[in-house]
Amino acid sequence: MSKPTQLTPFGYALAGALGGCFSNALVYPLDIVKTRIQAATAESGASDEEKLSILGVLERILREEGFMGYYKGFMATMLNTFSMQYAYFFFYSFVRSSYIKRLAAKRPAGSAAPPLSTAAELLLGAAAGAMAQIFTIPVAVIATRQQIGRSLDGPKKPKSKGKGKAAEGDVESNGSVSDGEEDEYDDSFLGVAREIIAEEGVSGLWLGLKPGLVLTVNPAITYGMYERVKSVMLIAKGETNANAKLSPWMAFTVGALSKALATVVTYPYIMAKVRIQARSADAEDAEEEHLSLPKHNKPHHKSGHHHVGALTVLARVWRRNGFLGWYQGMSAQLIKAVVTQAFLFMSKDQFEHWALAIMVLFYRLRSAKP
Repeated sequence: MSKPTQLTPFGYALAGALGGCFSNALVYPLDIVKTRIQAATAESGASDEEKLSILGVLERILREEGFMGYYKGFMATMLNTFSMQYAYFFFYSFVRSSYIKRLAAKRPAGSAAPPLSTAAELLLGAAAGAMAQIFTIPVAVIATRQQIGRSLDGPKKPKSKGKGKAAEGDVESNGSVSDGEEDEYDDSFLGVAREIIAEEGVSGLWLGLKPGLVLTVNPAITYGMYERVKSVMLIAKGETNANAKLSPWMAFTVGALSKALATVVTYPYIMAKVRIQARSADAEDAEEEHLSLPKHNKPHHKSGHHHVGALTVLARVWRRNGFLGWYQGMSAQLIKAVVTQAFLFMSKDQFEHWALAIMVLFYRLRSAKP
């Protein structure tokens, strides 16, 4: 076994996953805010502009849930971030390196492979994102439910020992007093998973998969744009080494601009996906069909009534709020996405150095054995 001089796809995946967790942890309260704004509907009673501002949601969380409300679902979100980033970087690095080797094999011996076109970068990124999405979306659904909790139903108390009765004035959005058992809920990872299965069946853990697959174009645009701009800037500086890196601040800037573009293009589908996973789309559908609102821990779809799709959600938002309704919560999403992605790109190279150092350390430990 030769001494490692560059990262394998597994090494790139580990570096990307650790960088993703680091960057998301820095802005996690903003992640809670953007998810709740995206999921809010007229039926949830939180659709006015003041309640849906970033400061308004932050103030409401602090008042009703305390400081720890800013970190609801933190561990599930970090698990989702790590698994999604690891899977994405692994598949992206594997697919990209395989494609480049195929291109190099068709060229004269000793000549370098040509730089990938923007279209090729986008297609490779989309393929990697689709594969990662299929394997990791159950954790994302659970994390989204934990972040929202019962916030769309109005203030509720967390799970307590023993059975209690519904508090006076604790009403659901259809005006009826909620059942005592609905006041008591288990917001742990497994508790939320059980609730989803009770409401939607096992397939509920894959809610939002279709819009999620469409949204694979988001990281494809981000990384495709980043790689293209990075290549142009390195060539302009006279760098011909394939392993040349941008400076941290330049990587920060290019990463932020790349993610901003991707977010603006794909935002309506991001919002639709959150509403599907957060069950607020079910409430809107029941209201429109003049059905009783779905209950927690009870099947949501009876008599052939199925979960609404992303296009249905977007069409309903268009009818009620017009084009701007598609961008509800855009500012929070954009700030969070840009800052997170910028920190990810800025730290990715450093995490790659550390991952390579770990590989070298393991190589030396194995070589030292008699």
